[in-house]
Amino acid sequence: MSEIQHKGPRLIKRLLLLLFLGLGLSIAAGSFLHARKFDLQGRHVWIGSCVPAFGPKQLEESLRIGTGFLLKNQQPAGNFEYEYDWLNSVSSKDDNQVRQAGALWGLALIYQFRSSSDLTQGLNRAFRFFGEHSRLDADGARYVIYPGDPSGKTGTIALIVLSYLDYLRSAAASLPAGEIKEHRGMLDQYLAMLVKLRRNDGLWFGGYDTQRGVPTGQPSPYSDGEALLALVKAARYFGRTDLKELIISSAEAGQRVNIVEALKQSPDSAITKGYYQWSSMAFYELAGTGWSGVEKYRGYVVELADWMIDVHRTLERSKNTAYAYEGIIHAYRAALDSKDNTHAKKFGCVIEQGLSKLTSWQVGHSTAVDYIGSSKITDLKALGGIQNSADDAPLRVDVTQHQMHAVILALSYYYSLNS
Repeated sequence: MSEIQHKGPRLIKRLLLLLFLGLGLSIAAGSFLHARKFDLQGRHVWIGSCVPAFGPKQLEESLRIGTGFLLKNQQPAGNFEYEYDWLNSVSSKDDNQVRQAGALWGLALIYQFRSSSDLTQGLNRAFRFFGEHSRLDADGARYVIYPGDPSGKTGTIALIVLSYLDYLRSAAASLPAGEIKEHRGMLDQYLAMLVKLRRNDGLWFGGYDTQRGVPTGQPSPYSDGEALLALVKAARYFGRTDLKELIISSAEAGQRVNIVEALKQSPDSAITKGYYQWSSMAFYELAGTGWSGVEKYRGYVVELADWMIDVHRTLERSKNTAYAYEGIIHAYRAALDSKDNTHAKKFGCVIEQGLSKLTSWQVGHSTAVDYIGSSKITDLKALGGIQNSADDAPLRVDVTQHQMHAVILALSYYYSLNS
């Protein structure tokens, strides 16, 4: 018997053993990679950077061209082009008054982060537009009558209030006294309307009759959150502590109805999704007031982010979810404030993952997906706009506005602490 023949069975056994060992290692490696995949989705703690090649440099680029998009798509009258299909160079005839007011707030937030004369001019045009399309009711409260829309929306009023609040917080020191007085007067009138739109149960009417400004319509989780955020900021930064009782009861009502009861009905509730980022921002601001009994709201912000990541699964969504990061970034700060490093690492990983993906949907960005292309964008009207998905050409003003806010928050609240 030859040596090969003699050792054959043992060689085969060794080969089989190596094969099974290799298979075992492959399974183990697969399990490890699977665990890492779940880490990336926020299910486990992720330690370290999730996207090493993505960071402040890419976000600064995004903010620069995104700001340009908002300003270039502002009409001479002060409102904004609602939607633009950049591949076919076609403007949509659709419009939405709440999202128009949101674009105004977007400019105010960008100005607050990094002021410029172009932003000042854009803000003044937009403030003037809404002022010209508004009137006072019998009690001196101001409400908007948006062109072409027979009804008024509570969200429109809330976002205009937020725009004045955040603009004045950063610009008041450099504005003439007369201009400050004018802006404060408009702010107080819109704020009075927002208080009028509040229901006795702590939620808000969905809108109002444009003839007399009379509240009407069922509550919406969106405007419930927008209005709450506006009132909290007015109280915290402008001394409107007379609103404290209304704020506390509305926060409790919103938490109960739009989160607790809504999630009992559906674990991935559309109601909670609508309330999500607005309540996260409002709860975070509320916890920061230092009022008695409000510390629990910081914990709610963290719990909501867990829901957004683990149940709503924001990282797996095919549509733009920049709104989610307006809440998650506040949750990251809330976790740090509470010395909850486990959640801070989890949220930090999701922030990097999510914003990296969404930034690649920006027309003209250096990291843009193949659908957009890496060549120079010649349509300046499209440059900086954010698509609603990786392969969806229409650029809607609110999508860009939400994402620019998320970018600002990431630069201010996340990367500034991790640089």
